[in-house]
Amino acid sequence: MSMSEENKEVVYGTEDLLMSLCNSVTRVLNVATQSKVNYSGMVQRITKTGLKPDIGCFVLFDGGFTGLVVLNFAADTAMEIYERYMLHMGMPKSELASSHTSDEVSNIMGELMNQIVGDFTGKVRRELQTNITQNQPKMLVLTKQVMLSVDTPLDRPEMRRVTFYTEKSNIFYLELAIDRTEFIRLHDFDSSEVTDTDALMDLERGNQGGGSSAPSASAEDEANDELLRSLGM
Repeated sequence: MSMSEENKEVVYGTEDLLMSLCNSVTRVLNVATQSKVNYSGMVQRITKTGLKPDIGCFVLFDGGFTGLVVLNFAADTAMEIYERYMLHMGMPKSELASSHTSDEVSNIMGELMNQIVGDFTGKVRRELQTNITQNQPKMLVLTKQVMLSVDTPLDRPEMRRVTFYTEKSNIFYLELAIDRTEFIRLHDFDSSEVTDTDALMDLERGNQGGGSSAPSASAEDEANDELLRSLGM
């Protein structure tokens, strides 16, 4: 009997954190670009993380656990995401930057990464009941690979790479370096807000006096509006 009770403990490890991060990437980019971004069902174990051409972005987080997140975009991928986002914002195509080396492209990609990691840290706070803070993402246009290491030494580092695909089949990569960690649930807690980001947006809309309306379409619209507001647009 006691063994069965022990086996009911919930353990949340590196791959779970990685999946949560990947879901934040797809959620934010799907809303921002109004297109479909997917990630591979396979993950690579890697031995070092780095920024790669043509655009590399990284952000550090610290607190309950320490880590480094890197996103590497080829020029075509960065331009697809940038253009879809700006066109969705109502910007005429003639006014868009024509090269991935433009500061405007870097700024938009950096803001999107900021939202991705912000979405992830929010889920960590709700689901794992611990707090992590992030620094401002750094976005670099690169012609060569640059290796990165986390400021705070990791005792037992674990590193992963995941491949993402845009709607036009362009590819970008997410790399995660994190101290090996496990979260074990000690007792049940209210998880009504932790599993569905759309439900969170519904709740936020309710708090703002919006009332209830059609569940999935309006929740998606509200998620979009919330993301655009957070981008200052």
